Amino acid sequence: MIRRLSALGALALIAVATGCTPTVHIEPAPLANDPLCADVGVRLPQTIGENDRVWTDAQSTAAWGDPSVVLYKCGLEPPGPSTLQCVSFGGVDWLVDDADHPNLRLTTYGRTPAVQVYVNTEQISADAALDAISLQAAELPQNAQCTTVDEADPEQDAPKTS
Repeated sequence: MIRRLSALGALALIAVATGCTPTVHIEPAPLANDPLCADVGVRLPQTIGENDRVWTDAQSTAAWGDPSVVLYKCGLEPPGPSTLQCVSFGGVDWLVDDADHPNLRLTTYGRTPAVQVYVNTEQISADAALDAISLQAAELPQNAQCTTVDEADPEQDAPKTS
């Protein structure tokens, strides 16, 4: 009887503790079960700026803020060469997609598996988000890096002639 009461009390405490915490839905990435994502995920910060980390409902994801201002997922297929702006932050190259401005979608370039961070730049700067996450993303194996147009091999992109 005492065990049942203790178990019920513990369940009630868990329900109260988690009842006030929002759970953010994020679709997991195709490679979310990659062990490297787990290694990175356990090292993610508890806060970004003044935003606390909140619960998510998918493997290899994270979110900060209520409502969320930063969303994170690991396990994407690495992107190929792109014309998107590429910035290097904390030793990690990030492709910047501003198609949903003022929100930015930032995806690691040259890392396998890839990480994607979605930032509401009306609430927090992309620099603050990348500053908090790049150290962990740098742990993913690097197999390429961004280049400038001047550094790119012109022969690689030249059409083949016969």
